[in-house]
Amino acid sequence: MVGEEDSFVRRHWKGYKEFWGERFSFLENYSRFIKRDKPLPSWSEADVEEFIASNPLHGPTLKTAREAAKFGAVGGVIGAVSTAGVAWKYSRSLHGTALSFGAGAVFGWTFGQEVANHWLQLYRIDTMASQVKFMEWWQNKVEGQS
Repeated sequence: MVGEEDSFVRRHWKGYKEFWGERFSFLENYSRFIKRDKPLPSWSEADVEEFIASNPLHGPTLKTAREAAKFGAVGGVIGAVSTAGVAWKYSRSLHGTALSFGAGAVFGWTFGQEVANHWLQLYRIDTMASQVKFMEWWQNKVEGQS
């Protein structure tokens, strides 16, 4: 049959799937926790502290990752408020202020995460592995296997 070889579009589509699959491979780490028939219940701060205390390898890394999220949140608030304040001062435009508030929050969060990355030296530790280990621990605890 004439069409047995892959068409130009099909060959390129496979290449794009492979390319983006490599870039988003981290999603596979979490898919077993996200794509469940019955979702995992929410955990509390006490549950996280229990994991941190019980796991000497991944506990401190998870604690550091949670501190980094605080840097991002503070950066987001500062970015949103300062950018919206400047926009309101100079334009008095409600929609422009709202847009600058959102953009400032995104930029501030990103900048806060970069500060955390260097301040807490996140580039030296594997935060994703620790988060996955916490999710495994939480799943086992909820299902009564711990």
